Amino acid sequence: MKVSELSDVLYEVDDGLAWITINRPERLNAFRARTIDELVHCFKLAWGDPAVGVIALTGAGDRAFCVGGDQKQRLETGDYGPSEYGVFQDEYLQRLIRDVPKPVIAAVNGYAIGGGQVLHVVCDLSIAADHAQFGQAGPRVGSFDAGFGTAYLARHVGVRRAREIWYLCRRYSAATMLEWGLVNCVVPMSGLREEVRTWADEMLALSPAALKFVKHSFNADTESIAGISAVAFDGLAAFVGSDEAREGVTAFNEKRVPDFGKYR
Repeated sequence: MKVSELSDVLYEVDDGLAWITINRPERLNAFRARTIDELVHCFKLAWGDPAVGVIALTGAGDRAFCVGGDQKQRLETGDYGPSEYGVFQDEYLQRLIRDVPKPVIAAVNGYAIGGGQVLHVVCDLSIAADHAQFGQAGPRVGSFDAGFGTAYLARHVGVRRAREIWYLCRRYSAATMLEWGLVNCVVPMSGLREEVRTWADEMLALSPAALKFVKHSFNADTESIAGISAVAFDGLAAFVGSDEAREGVTAFNEKRVPDFGKYR
C-alpha cells in the first residue's frame, strides 16, 4: 500500500514528526476495517522511517478525534466492512501503538468516544483541544472493549472512575480528563498542532534509544492486559452477531433508546 493509495487516513512527516490523521470527518472520523488497515500501515511506516522520532495521531477537522467503529457500516453489513487481510485489526492497532518504539501523542481535536477513546488511551501522551469530549459508548451500542479499553484505562484514572466511564457511558470534558489524569495538557483548538509540535521537539532533542527503552519499560508493567484484550476481542466477535448486540446498533442508527431489558 502506497501513501498515495490511502483513502481513509492522511500521512505526512514534518521535521521528525509523523502526523497520522483519520480522514473521515463526514462520519466523525469513525473507523471501518479499511481505516484500521491504513492506520496500521501508517504506524509501520513511521516505525521504520529513521527520519521520524515522534508520531502524532489525530482526526480531520475540528469536531472529532475518533468516535470508534462506524455504526452505520455495522448496521448495513453486520461488520465494519472489508479488510485487506480479511481480519478486523482493531486489537492489533492498539498493540502496535504501544509497541512502536517511538513516543505517540494523541492530538485530541474533538470527540474521543468509544473505540476512539481507546485509541487515545493507548497513546503515550495526550494533548486535547479545550472543546474535546471523552467517553464510552460500547454498552449503549451493543459492543465493548474489555482489554486496554478497560484495564489500562483504570491505570490512568483509577478503578472507580474507569467503571463509571464504562457503566454509565457519560461524556466528559477535556478539563475533567485533565483533572483525572487522562490527558497531559489542554489548549485552545487553534493552538493544538503548535502544542503538539512543541512537545515533539522536546522529545526529538533526546536520545531515541533511551526513549525506546523507557517506553518498553512502561509497557511491560501492563503487558498482561494484552492477553485479556485477546480474549475480549474473541468474545466480542461472537457477541456482535447476537440479537442483543443488534438491538444496540439498530437503536443507535434509529436515534432511539435501546431496549435491552429483555436480555437481562
